[in-house]
Amino acid sequence: MEPNYHDSEYLLTDKLTYRFKEPQRGDVVVFKPPVAPDEEYIKRIIGLPGEKILIKNGGYYINGQKLSENYIPESVYTKGNIFLPNDKEVVVPENSYFVSGDNREASSDSRYWGFVTKDKITGKAWFIYWPPKSVGIVKSGTFTLQGM
Repeated sequence: MEPNYHDSEYLLTDKLTYRFKEPQRGDVVVFKPPVAPDEEYIKRIIGLPGEKILIKNGGYYINGQKLSENYIPESVYTKGNIFLPNDKEVVVPENSYFVSGDNREASSDSRYWGFVTKDKITGKAWFIYWPPKSVGIVKSGTFTLQGM
């Protein structure tokens, strides 16, 4: 999740919030991925149930509108992969989410292995407590959708 979160960081996970409300776009979630069910990954929610996701011109499109992501540099180029190649649209199934790492060049995420079902989400990343220089609240990203 570079440049926002680093491998050496330890964090607390809020395991209650998603019992009362649905995950939102921009939430940083901890979950068991389909490719490594005994591990936990941390990624950001990009697509919500029922939305159409497309990768085109180096960015994500949600229901035909370009997703502007304020938490990564504008120079970041998002490429498609095995599950979601460039210029192919997929619909996020009910009770599922499309997740992406902030470090798009080196992220194993939904572009490779598909959707994450809600029951595999352990919780919402909440607070970084180690190392001391990184201590703080985990912030959800803010997004804007721009017409094509």
